[in-house]
Amino acid sequence: MGQDLRTIEWNVTAMNSRSLSYWFGQITADYYWITLDDQIYFALKMIQVIYCPILAIIGVPVNLLTIGILSRGKCGLSKCVTRYLVAMSAADLLVIIVDLILRHIPIVYYEQFHFIYYIPLCNIHAVLLYAVTDCSVWFTVTFTFDRFVAICCQKLKTKYCSEKMVAVVLGTVTVLSCLKNIFWYFMFTGLYWLMNFPWFCVVRRDVRFSRVWGTIELLHNILTPGLPFAVILLLNALTVRHILVSSRGRRRLRAHSSGESHRDPEMESRRKSIILLLVISGNFILLWAVLMVYSIWYRIYWLVSVSVELPQFLVEVGFMLQLLSCCTNTAIYAVTQTQFREQLKKVLKYPFTAIVKFIH
Repeated sequence: MGQDLRTIEWNVTAMNSRSLSYWFGQITADYYWITLDDQIYFALKMIQVIYCPILAIIGVPVNLLTIGILSRGKCGLSKCVTRYLVAMSAADLLVIIVDLILRHIPIVYYEQFHFIYYIPLCNIHAVLLYAVTDCSVWFTVTFTFDRFVAICCQKLKTKYCSEKMVAVVLGTVTVLSCLKNIFWYFMFTGLYWLMNFPWFCVVRRDVRFSRVWGTIELLHNILTPGLPFAVILLLNALTVRHILVSSRGRRRLRAHSSGESHRDPEMESRRKSIILLLVISGNFILLWAVLMVYSIWYRIYWLVSVSVELPQFLVEVGFMLQLLSCCTNTAIYAVTQTQFREQLKKVLKYPFTAIVKFIH
């Protein structure tokens, strides 16, 4: 743990210089104490100077565009699926604003946002940040469960897969996410630390080494996103298994009744649903995995003083991938959903067609 403390102290002294030239100088410097892990870390910090603003510039309009297109209800998706996808895009948009714009960009551009260090709102910011992050994660879980019920549980489908139930589920997840994360207000102080660690606020020493608070935080990291990982993998496995079994049965039945195999609209619909589900779920798991592992390890490290140290650059990779996950769903919809792609083309062409009409 002593090495970790020295690393943190060294990073604090380096906070005043975060320009591209500074990080490039650290990468190319021939100091004996700079390891390969350090060089990777410096390279990632240099990339973030460009990566974070570009991600914010792309992420906000892309999610707004997705919300607008889906809300029109012209993408050939059921109302339940549409409501879940809109909620997921809205949660992703809030994560981009609260996490990327209000947390990570000030960390990357420390000199320009130095004043934030003295604003005593970090504990309130933390509650909002973790609440919207929980919503983003658990909306993905509820969408996965909705598709599992719709495909595998025909008796339950009528009662569960309705617009009213979607509103109840999404509202419940939102309320629980807010209540669950109130503890951050009492764990953190109001002051910002402005560093890319799971603790981005100043933490009181008694809280940092407290086994009670440490256990609460560890449970938080397991619940988001550890438990969602397991639930999504289980539900997807059951859904795929059900579709494969029913597909074989329907093909045999149709071949026996008609003597030949015809196109099955029901199975086509299920195939499209499972492709959308698996791509969204796989994207979530892939882009969240690094940060989940690092966050759980980081809390255990402070609790029990484990001897194994993970490279510091992993947390930078984790945050970059997690933030990227909030900007990828639009691309997923465009690739997997033909009607969404058509609506997207119309929206993108609209300004140009309006200009042409105005000129003529």
